[in-house]
Amino acid sequence: MKSQPDLKLLATFLAVVRQGSMAEAAAELGYVPSAVSQHIAALERDMDVELIIRRPGSRLILTAAGRSLAQATETLFDATARFQDTAHGIANREIAELRVGIYPSAMTYLLPEVLSTLRARRPGPGIRLVVVETDEGVPRVKSGDVDLLVAYRYLPEDPPAPSETLTITVLGREPLVLVTGAEPERRRPAELAECLDREWVSGHAHNPDRRLLLRWAGELGIAPSVTLETEDLHSMLAMIRASLAVGLIPATLLGAGRDAGVQRVVLPSGTAPLHREILAVSRPGERPPIIDELVMLLTSAVESARSAEGFEVR
Repeated sequence: MKSQPDLKLLATFLAVVRQGSMAEAAAELGYVPSAVSQHIAALERDMDVELIIRRPGSRLILTAAGRSLAQATETLFDATARFQDTAHGIANREIAELRVGIYPSAMTYLLPEVLSTLRARRPGPGIRLVVVETDEGVPRVKSGDVDLLVAYRYLPEDPPAPSETLTITVLGREPLVLVTGAEPERRRPAELAECLDREWVSGHAHNPDRRLLLRWAGELGIAPSVTLETEDLHSMLAMIRASLAVGLIPATLLGAGRDAGVQRVVLPSGTAPLHREILAVSRPGERPPIIDELVMLLTSAVESARSAEGFEVR
């Protein structure tokens, strides 16, 4: 028996099975009946087994081997058709699934509206979301495990940076807002000088937000006492709302009415505003159109978040 039956013979065999007749299969395929009969005979020789019982004056009867081969051939041809469709889509830069890595707060406040807009515009590939911080997500982009990473960068010298293995698109700059717990009885906003003796909350010693805070404090000539350390922004905000600490919070977390329980700290005149860059990280080369569309929508979402810098405090 041949290790791999001839696909042309299998196609003829499947037509015979569908039609139940050599003559009708020949008409479907555009062959003469004798050619169909020869194809079936050749296939039986290749398989070394009888596939069809031929009886004059009656329809063809499949043997058990013929039924098994017919089922396997249908599965093979269905898979081949799906493969061809996928290959055609790939050639046209279409994909079945896009894997997007995204940091937690963007997953909560930036991405839902973006995905809703994208879904409303057109059907497209499935999107698999992976919640991952920037430092863990960049290697996954390089390895191909993630197609697009929504990332942040607090300091310009920090990774990620463009390279032979990474394409970096700056989506925008998200303001960082210094806030403290709300004091309803206060008649004027809190000022930075009033916060210097309080406890501060920030990331761990080598985290990018902590390094940005210390650099900014050094430029102002102040030394905030960071006694509460966490990598979770929602935990930071909870401690600030409980009046346990002062801290820098990305504006996204405070926009659209989410600023209850905090008040903005007034900075000295001339103090440069702080921000973090929001980035889209992907691999170099030609990208599926959906990635460019996602980048465009995310850019708009980050720009909208900038308006949160002026959120109403109380």
